[in-house]
Amino acid sequence: MSVNDLTFNQLSTVLAEIVGQATGKNVLAPVNTSEFVTIAQSALKSGFDPLATAISQVLSRTIFSVRPYNRKFRGLEADALRYGNHVRKLNAVDKPFEEDDRFKLVDGESIDQYEVNKPKVLQTNFYGANVWQKSMTIFRDQLDCAFNSPEEFQRFLGMMMGNAQDMIEQAHENTARSTICNLIGGTVSAANAPQVIHLITEYCDFIGEDPAGYNVYDPGNFPMFARWLFGRIKTLSQSMEERSYIYHANVDDNDIARHSPVRDQRLYIFTPDINTIDATVLSNTFNDDYLRLLPYEGVTFWQSIKEPKGIDVACSYMDNTGAIVDGTFQSDKVLAVLIDREAAGYTVVNEWAQPTPFNARGGYYNQYWHFTDRYWNDFSENAVVLMLD
Repeated sequence: MSVNDLTFNQLSTVLAEIVGQATGKNVLAPVNTSEFVTIAQSALKSGFDPLATAISQVLSRTIFSVRPYNRKFRGLEADALRYGNHVRKLNAVDKPFEEDDRFKLVDGESIDQYEVNKPKVLQTNFYGANVWQKSMTIFRDQLDCAFNSPEEFQRFLGMMMGNAQDMIEQAHENTARSTICNLIGGTVSAANAPQVIHLITEYCDFIGEDPAGYNVYDPGNFPMFARWLFGRIKTLSQSMEERSYIYHANVDDNDIARHSPVRDQRLYIFTPDINTIDATVLSNTFNDDYLRLLPYEGVTFWQSIKEPKGIDVACSYMDNTGAIVDGTFQSDKVLAVLIDREAAGYTVVNEWAQPTPFNARGGYYNQYWHFTDRYWNDFSENAVVLMLD
């Protein structure tokens, strides 16, 4: 069930599985994204917060391997002021127009200009947070035999701190990756037709072919399909700029009209297919400006680097009553997802590091990093999944 309560959930176990698949240590396996992604819901809740013995002795020279890692999906990060602890989101609900009373005037009668017409508002709520930590023990004496100077020991500590920071960056990246996977799985599971586009089926209908057994990657088929695909995504982007009810979940009797200007749209697309288009189509196009996508972030793999196309999640989403529903999604047909920037994201609410006092008896101290993060999906915001089927 989604982490939609006023609690702090320990994330280390599910984080280890997410990172394991993303780094190739583990194969693609189901991930319960609903364990840490907060889903916007209409229900209102209340409550309270409840050694380094593997290093050889010095030989002659030591090379310290340091290469800072910068996380992907950074565009999903939102500031803590907007999404901190319990957050409410207010949405104005359209009410129908009224007849013009100027044309209903009758002699001897008056019109009540103070007739009450209350505004209609839908409130959705985000709850909960995820906590995790990382630690490292630093020894005073036991590394003396491993390094030949204080400077070299300092470089070693710098390498270890850099490694810890790389792991933290990757942890944020891959939980953001899973936040997108939950949004994809929930959107498809909700079965709102305009939000799931079956590209090959649409294309075959466009060219008058039978989609059964149609090989879109055939050299004779792919260039034309790629050109059509770019046009389809551009049209979809333009359609999401229109104020409508069709590209997001609506709560019964509280339909919300949404529009997503291009500046607020985020496109995440499977990079290997785009690379194929670049190599086989754009390279042979005299003026490829006509085939350029809107700004996007490439995704080299959705969940597991060993099976880049695969998504296998136990997801959660909001249904038409405003409640949270559990679902499952397994597919290797996802090409892209186009979303409003408010549809998914994560917030680092509390992030801090602190060393312990020196342990005189043991000759060491520990360095700790702590995090309180929130990962959220709002299915009442625009989101469309593009499938290669």
